[in-house]
Amino acid sequence: MNFVRLRRLWHIQQVVRRYNLRVILKGGEDRDPRPRGERIRMALEELGAVFIKFGQALSTRPDIVPADIALELARLQDRVPPFPGEEAVAIIERELGKPIRELFAEFDPQPMASASVAQVHAARLFPAAPGEPGLQVVVKVIRPGIRDKIDSDVQLLHTLADLAERFSPMARRLRPREIVAEYEKVLYDELDLMREGASAAQLRRNWLGSELIYHPLVFWDYTRPSVLVMERIFGISIRELDRLRALGVDFEALSERGVEIFFKQTFRDNFFHADMHPGNIFVDASNPRKPSYLAVDFGIVGSLTPADQRYLAENFYAFFNRDYRRVAELHVESEWIPPETRVEEFESAIRTICEPIFMRPIKDISFGFFLMRLFQVARRFNYQVQPQLVLLQKTLLQVEGLGRQLNPELDLWKTAKPIMEDWMRQRIGPRATLERMRREMPALTESLPELAHHALRQLQKGEGLGGPGRRELQALRLEIEASGRRTRRSVLAGASLLGAVLVYVLAPQAQPQLLGAPSLAWLLGAIAALMAWRGRR
Repeated sequence: MNFVRLRRLWHIQQVVRRYNLRVILKGGEDRDPRPRGERIRMALEELGAVFIKFGQALSTRPDIVPADIALELARLQDRVPPFPGEEAVAIIERELGKPIRELFAEFDPQPMASASVAQVHAARLFPAAPGEPGLQVVVKVIRPGIRDKIDSDVQLLHTLADLAERFSPMARRLRPREIVAEYEKVLYDELDLMREGASAAQLRRNWLGSELIYHPLVFWDYTRPSVLVMERIFGISIRELDRLRALGVDFEALSERGVEIFFKQTFRDNFFHADMHPGNIFVDASNPRKPSYLAVDFGIVGSLTPADQRYLAENFYAFFNRDYRRVAELHVESEWIPPETRVEEFESAIRTICEPIFMRPIKDISFGFFLMRLFQVARRFNYQVQPQLVLLQKTLLQVEGLGRQLNPELDLWKTAKPIMEDWMRQRIGPRATLERMRREMPALTESLPELAHHALRQLQKGEGLGGPGRRELQALRLEIEASGRRTRRSVLAGASLLGAVLVYVLAPQAQPQLLGAPSLAWLLGAIAALMAWRGRR
């Protein structure tokens, strides 16, 4: 372990001691008057970008951390002091290969916002024609030196995960190595602004023309791995509830539209914005009765495999229809719990946590609370943490929290159910099967001549379609024929022997015309012996 890593470990140890976290980690009497969740949050903020983001991810995992700590971790703010504008200019000029004055008609060296990974500056492009105003844009710049810091901290997280795998009895269920690996992928994706630009372009394409949400345009000529230039959007932050209320914005419509966007991104598009915290969401209030969203910051996006997408959809659908048996079966089928689990026991456990929830008004049903209780119960059945669902769970809780803040009476299922039903009809019903056949027919038609040619060559060689060849068939036919001959000879030999015995025994009592019977008996015996001898050959 090099000196830099040792120094970082020493710093972490000092922070742990300062906030008295050892007692929390090991258990025992905690005499610190400050709440444990608050102390953990403050420690992570002090440790920097990687630990802040890791804490944000853990805040959505009630199966891993207690509820009070998860609630406090959700308050982690990825806000750090900005780095000098001169450094941002130097990075932009190095990446784009031109002086800043040749790239932008205007550039504000004072950042609009600053986070742990990057900061954002306002700028204006040169006009397309004389006399026209240039487009207003934002320029996102990666923080200098951040990759080295992230490399070091990620390696530390891997070391801690390895230790947990070796020594923690909960490692099999929590799968710390997989969680850190998934988190590492998300973190490094954020460092590539070309990837963020591509994600923004995909989301824009998926929702272009929609009245629900708007995504800014990416200017690819000005975009590099460390610099991203996008259209500047002007809206009201979702945090400014009083201002939105004063403008007469329909909060009920706004909250329902947020839920609709999430479920359509997840199931219709299978490509969702996975960092929908209030700092990234703005509102277009130009039509207060039909407000729409404006989204920014696309560094974290998510998608699911078709299998996970289907199982998740069926889980949601079964849960809201109180089909606890199906929820239990889906967990076993998807191998989220061990296959030897008794479905009846897991069904009973799910019913225990779900029925009290459904006795409440719909506005009081919280997905966050439901997930926390479900994970607590699933622990008893050796539930396997699904790292690929971390982003989705986080986004779902963010959407629900935002929706409840806008509209405490929000009926999440009223908005989500039609979307889920439509998705299931499209993917699972008869029409879906016919559509798959129609979609795959061109490829099948194209491959038919080749398949026919291959089958013909096999038949010409005396081979079936994947079956035995000519030699095997010939050997089998000869063996069947030989077996038949042996059987016939054995039957003939047995019949001759039986005839000889009968003739020999009955000869003394026979009529005069049967006086030659002994000779006949000897003849039949000879035939039986001959047949037996040939049968053995």
